[in-house]
Amino acid sequence: MSMDLTDFTYELPNTLIAQRPCPVRDASRMMVLHRQERRIEHRQFFELPDYLEKGDVLVVNDSRVIPARLYALKETGGTVEVLLLKKLQGAAPDAQTWEVLLRPARRAAAGQALSLPGGARAVIRERVSDKKWTVEFSTGTDFAAYLRRNGEAPLPPYIKRRPGDASHFPDRDRYQTVYARADGSVAAPTAGLHFTPRTFDALRSRGVSVAAVTLHVGYGTFLPVTASRIEDHVMEEESFEIDAEAAEAINAAKRVVAVGTTATRVLESATDERGRIRPTAGATRLFIYPGYRFKRVNRLLTNFHLPASSLLLLVSAFAGRECILDAYRQAVEACYRFYSYGDCMLIL
Repeated sequence: MSMDLTDFTYELPNTLIAQRPCPVRDASRMMVLHRQERRIEHRQFFELPDYLEKGDVLVVNDSRVIPARLYALKETGGTVEVLLLKKLQGAAPDAQTWEVLLRPARRAAAGQALSLPGGARAVIRERVSDKKWTVEFSTGTDFAAYLRRNGEAPLPPYIKRRPGDASHFPDRDRYQTVYARADGSVAAPTAGLHFTPRTFDALRSRGVSVAAVTLHVGYGTFLPVTASRIEDHVMEEESFEIDAEAAEAINAAKRVVAVGTTATRVLESATDERGRIRPTAGATRLFIYPGYRFKRVNRLLTNFHLPASSLLLLVSAFAGRECILDAYRQAVEACYRFYSYGDCMLIL
């Protein structure tokens, strides 16, 4: 049966879209949803270990967000925001070609030159779609090192910042998990933003293990579903990896607790027909929506997601559409903070 996207929307006041992170990571609020009983508790994130026990394995996504936002000047003097999306193959270390989003995009043109911070240059090469272009960068140095010096956190568009705000907001630190390791994401795996070292200490004291997988989050993860039929939506490809150590720990778990939708998609992509995780590196377009039968994830920690997004569809598949939308209504009434810098939900 075809599903209507309008069945996965809800009303959210703009005042509840978190513009800044909670001052203390693990002091965020945490809604605990008991999906079988349709019961809700209102707790704080540092109480997460109270809901886990010996034999549980918490699975985190250790991808690291690159400072993928740059501000460039056109020859006419206008400012262009450049958001790196995907490196294209074949680029030299000091002259790289990337697929990017340009804002504003309406006056972009092939061949247009851009001036970047630190004396770097760029040239717009060709249009990929309405807002996507390929851009060739010449930095005169290692590109990753250039980004570390000059790039800003690639915040989603609903978090409002102006050029120069980076000196006033700790986004480079806070739009990053404390366990981030492998460079590659252009958007944060936001359910992990709440964790602190003391969270992991408390989990270990309860006999809970932690396993790390990697999925490099692309911008497409957070885009609304626009297909008229939900089933026709196609996820953008994202690369992932599970090593042998993580696979062994997950396979031995009493329960698997996924931290976020990205860890969930890795686990479900790498599970075979017998419910076993295989060490693997590859790419996934897995789109999880209601009707999907979960193979490995037993519990899910996740933030509150945008209406009509693939992420809302995933959590609706996990807990049921009506259950999730009712929980979201209660979250609005209780003034939870929404989206990337917002509060979280633990689905049991």
